Amino acid sequence: MSHTEQEFPLSAPSSLAPYAAHSSQSRGRRFPETLPAAHTEFQRDRDRIVHSTAFRRLEYKTQVFVNHEGDLFRTRLTHSLEVAQIARSVARNLRLNEDLVEAISLAHDLGHTPFGHAGQDALNECMRDHGGFEHNLQSLAVVDQLEEHYGAFNGLNLCFETREGILKHCSRENARKLGDLGERFLTGKQPSLEAQIANVADEIAYNNHDADDGLRSGLITLEQLSEVSLWHSHFEAARAEYPHIEGRRLIHETIRRIINTLIVDLIEATSLNLARVRPASLDDVRNAPFLVAHTNKVAAQAAQLKRFLFKNLYRHYRVMRMTNKAKRVVTGLFDAFTDDPRLLPPAYQVRLPVAEESANDAAAPMNDGSSQARLIAHYIAGMTDRYALKEYQRLFVIDNN
Repeated sequence: MSHTEQEFPLSAPSSLAPYAAHSSQSRGRRFPETLPAAHTEFQRDRDRIVHSTAFRRLEYKTQVFVNHEGDLFRTRLTHSLEVAQIARSVARNLRLNEDLVEAISLAHDLGHTPFGHAGQDALNECMRDHGGFEHNLQSLAVVDQLEEHYGAFNGLNLCFETREGILKHCSRENARKLGDLGERFLTGKQPSLEAQIANVADEIAYNNHDADDGLRSGLITLEQLSEVSLWHSHFEAARAEYPHIEGRRLIHETIRRIINTLIVDLIEATSLNLARVRPASLDDVRNAPFLVAHTNKVAAQAAQLKRFLFKNLYRHYRVMRMTNKAKRVVTGLFDAFTDDPRLLPPAYQVRLPVAEESANDAAAPMNDGSSQARLIAHYIAGMTDRYALKEYQRLFVIDNN
């Protein structure tokens, strides 16, 4: 029996806990719909997310490395699938709603820009005078407004609980604009346990796959990682159990052990928190402190790995070169579209009222300040890495061929 099979805890629960999010008790959708015939409301949300345009584009949006630099590095799509797998495992063992936690996990990165965090930072700087840019709010905009699949409404019309889980962070200013969805950021309440799980699963996934991609790229080494206690202990355990393996096999064996340890610890620590607080309903969860958490020991080990990656991978000079290039592309696109919105596809141009338009030069740029800037941000955020590079070339590179 493998290391994972020995330590992974409970089997599938027969019923949801009373403090789980029950689809039959959902706070509903923005636009009422008939109940689905063959699946639950949260299953319907998951299916809509998987079939969305933004979800497909995640295949060509990166985490750390620019998409064209290698086929073996993680993308936002593979990351989202890994988050969903981890989150479902935790939810099942805590008798929580797997369909909801999967829907949140698959949707949490829909609003990410091309080029990972570098693209987001650049777009946020471009939008500084227009309300800024934050990928959690952009993910919400994608599912609420930008997807165009249904005749009765814009967006995907997801359940309140799914939308709540997508919105992990929000400023008080933006929270006031969101009504019920932003209320918890003003009152200090918590989201569902399913949303809390998706949040922690996100960090488990990206810390471990960034370490894997960093090793694969050669930007970090096994010798460097040996300084990280969480890595070192599991690496040595894997090597002791399988002294004949090396290379990628040894790295994979180490990473799967780390992920298993983090999952098991999260389940056990959260179970203790639930036993201590004893919530009897989802409302009790909302009024409690954040309940999904690691033990202090494991949390400290995970934090050490995160600090290591920040220092040695995300700040590696080769990554910084890619980051600088990505920011130049995003900023160049934003500036070009701002200077002349006619360069944008028609759907992203703000049109002046007919009377006002006729009184002006018809060839003049139709720019409505922040509204136009936000449409430009929507356009750029929806781009894949390779599409953004092609748009940049189309705008700035003269092709003599």
